[in-house]
Amino acid sequence: MSTEENPAAAPRSLAEALRGRDDVSLAALLRSRPDLITPVPTDLTQLATRAGTRASVVRALERLDRFTLQTAQALAIASDPATYDELLGLMAGDDGDPAVSAALPHALGTLRAQALVWGGDDRLRLVRTARELLAPSPQHPSPTGLGPTVREAGAGISPGRIQEILATAGLPSTHDSVSALNALAGLFDDPEQMSALLDQAPSESVEVLERLVWGPPYGQVTADPAPRLRWLLDRGLLLPTAPGTVVLPREVALWLRAGRAHRTTEPVPPPVAAAAAHRPQLVDATAAGQAYTALATVEELLKDWHEGGPAVLRAGGLSVRDLKRTAVALDVPEPVAAFWVELAYAAGLLASDGEADERYAATPAYDEWRERPAGERWARLVTAWLAATRTPGLVGERDAKDRTLSALGPGLDRSAAPEVRHRVLALLAGLPEGAAPDAGSLLARLRWERPPRADRTGGGAPSPYARRTSAQPAEGTRGVAARAGGPGAPGYPADGASGEGGEDDLRSRLARWTLAEAEMLGVTGRGALSSHGRALIGAPPAPRHADTRTEPAGPGDKLPVHHRQTPVPPALSPAEQATAAAAAGRLLDPLLPEPLDHVLLQADLTAVAPGPLERPLADMLGVLADVESKGGATVYRFTPASVRRALDAGQSAADLHAFLAAHSRTPVPQPLAYLIDDVARRHGHLRVGAASSYVRCDDDAVLNEILADKRAAGLGLRRLAPTVLAARTDPAALLEGLRAMGFAPAAESAEGDVLIARADAYRTPPRTPPEPVPDGPPVPDDTLLAAAIRAVRAGDLASTAPRRPVAGAADTAPGELPRTTAAETLAGLQAAVLTNDTLWIGYVNAEGGASQRVIAPIRVEGGFVTAYDHTADEVRTYPLHRITGVAELAE
Repeated sequence: MSTEENPAAAPRSLAEALRGRDDVSLAALLRSRPDLITPVPTDLTQLATRAGTRASVVRALERLDRFTLQTAQALAIASDPATYDELLGLMAGDDGDPAVSAALPHALGTLRAQALVWGGDDRLRLVRTARELLAPSPQHPSPTGLGPTVREAGAGISPGRIQEILATAGLPSTHDSVSALNALAGLFDDPEQMSALLDQAPSESVEVLERLVWGPPYGQVTADPAPRLRWLLDRGLLLPTAPGTVVLPREVALWLRAGRAHRTTEPVPPPVAAAAAHRPQLVDATAAGQAYTALATVEELLKDWHEGGPAVLRAGGLSVRDLKRTAVALDVPEPVAAFWVELAYAAGLLASDGEADERYAATPAYDEWRERPAGERWARLVTAWLAATRTPGLVGERDAKDRTLSALGPGLDRSAAPEVRHRVLALLAGLPEGAAPDAGSLLARLRWERPPRADRTGGGAPSPYARRTSAQPAEGTRGVAARAGGPGAPGYPADGASGEGGEDDLRSRLARWTLAEAEMLGVTGRGALSSHGRALIGAPPAPRHADTRTEPAGPGDKLPVHHRQTPVPPALSPAEQATAAAAAGRLLDPLLPEPLDHVLLQADLTAVAPGPLERPLADMLGVLADVESKGGATVYRFTPASVRRALDAGQSAADLHAFLAAHSRTPVPQPLAYLIDDVARRHGHLRVGAASSYVRCDDDAVLNEILADKRAAGLGLRRLAPTVLAARTDPAALLEGLRAMGFAPAAESAEGDVLIARADAYRTPPRTPPEPVPDGPPVPDDTLLAAAIRAVRAGDLASTAPRRPVAGAADTAPGELPRTTAAETLAGLQAAVLTNDTLWIGYVNAEGGASQRVIAPIRVEGGFVTAYDHTADEVRTYPLHRITGVAELAE
């Protein structure tokens, strides 16, 4: 039975409306608005109160799509309560719009599900806080562009002036202002009388209405208005609101708009258009190449910092100079270098060492990561990227305090980043396989799903008034200067706004950054989502495009817009995301090139690696030679310094010769063999230890040469013995100084043994990756939802159970705990045990939390009462001293 047939069944408040919901509906509400469950409300009345708070309502409105938000805006200017037919008229207009009529039930259902609207179709009520946010006011103009009603705008007009307006409009006079305003509003609501009135309007007056009809509805007038304005003012079509300010009443604007609250309604989300199509195999191959480059880049970054990276700024983060050096080392632009640095940090592979002279370095997790298969390493990077709230694109910009935002520094977290990344990839998954999106249509879809806040009313579309009266607007008339923004600050999210600013601009930038970062990571290839990219977000296989070409389309080849796109996959939980990332890594593995176990040595002291190398070979070659160029084939160059580096790492000349012979497909060139032997012959001839430091050598002629060299002046050397020199500098500085002079010293321990320096010796202590900054409370899981709903239902049962006070007990207001003395509480419980009655009690737990409960006492002894708790649906024992009072339930 509907509420129209049974008005008594209609809820009188939001709490009653929530009380009539089932558990599935309540779970959906708490899942969509998780702030309502933090902490768990005691009953449904408290839940309804929390759902009506300003912060919670603003948060809920911000997550509505454009059409649902437009529906809420229409309800804010409708009657309170409104009927469904009235709402439909405001959304679809007098002529009706089939698309709006088809989409409106779903939008209204969304508002009901999120507790922003309650009541039946005959009595729709928008939550009061939402109405205050969205309804027109001088301080906050409505995003619909409508002004106040005749009754609101005419409240400050003198009674005599109102009677004059009635007379000029052809209406009989009344006895008071209220009835006069009602009569004027009735005139504006009557189509026939309005048509007759405006058919008499001068063309200049019609133009004034045209300029105000879509908002802002306010204008400025002089003390002596022009005749075209005077005609409108005398008939109440414009009403004064303040000295020099007039407003177009809402009823007049709606009649001129043919009943529509919005200039343009968007009941259907704009589809994402495909800009180009590529063969799926080409997309996967391109993405795999990018994924391999991503892995190599992260390894190169951390290898460059293996002995301790740049210093940490006092305020945190990398300095501009260090970021530039990193960009040069990686051979990428600085913004791209910032992305790779932040990605390694988010994945837990990079952190600060925490020392007094704090520096960045690889973490122990990096060594474990390097040993994993390529697919698993890639999966860890992209999983960290998807969940990270740190936004590398902001590096180099300034914060609210005009401080430069630095890579790895504070201030880069943006809680919207994970959601935007998932939405972008999900929308890409909705395109046919191999299709790259048109960026403009993608951003338009995102703006529809989360409308920007900029207030964008007005425009140049023709007014429906031009079709309803024979009068036409005159050219070049002036009189009412409509303000660009109306009086006061801009209002809530605009109707049909497409501009960007503030947080809304950030969301568009995040979307663009996501497209670029996904390409660098190999999630996409040539702009299209790869097969392993689809697996990463749990998307089903994509439909194939009707175009069966085998060659990729050109970058400007536009394809038809696909109205029947694949459904957008929902966001995954952390556990589901980890499973999906592992599956994506397994799909990627076969697409990556197999590592090689050989190089090609050349006579110019270079080695060519025609592809990726196996881990031991790559590590050893990275120590023995310097990378000269990268690409499809990597070129390594052997130098005296690189060979000395290998000798410092514990290798001998024989080891190096054997290594090159075993891993080269070409004979070891003679110049390279000579280079190794020459450096090895001189390596360790000098020994450096700690005195402050010292140099010893069996050949005193070498020491004489060092002392005679002017470059040794800064080392503070002096001879202690024929074969020993002492220095004021530390061993590390002494080693560097002698190497700069062309010698090849080796460091030695206190026992005289040569120290072996390993490239990967320096690591930070174990570090956990940075935690993402959540965008509000997390979405509760099913277990927490079930427990919360059970607790809310139980508390509601206790608070709404009809009851009568125990004799002698103080009266309690609704929602308050019963209060009785200790003797009255004990007597009431004992009597209930004998009569098997059910009682309402107040209870305070050990943490001081108060609650109401409905119990059936079983026994009372030893200072405790054992009872069946109806609110918890189980038998419990309560200490008597924690019961605030008892009351009997009514019959």
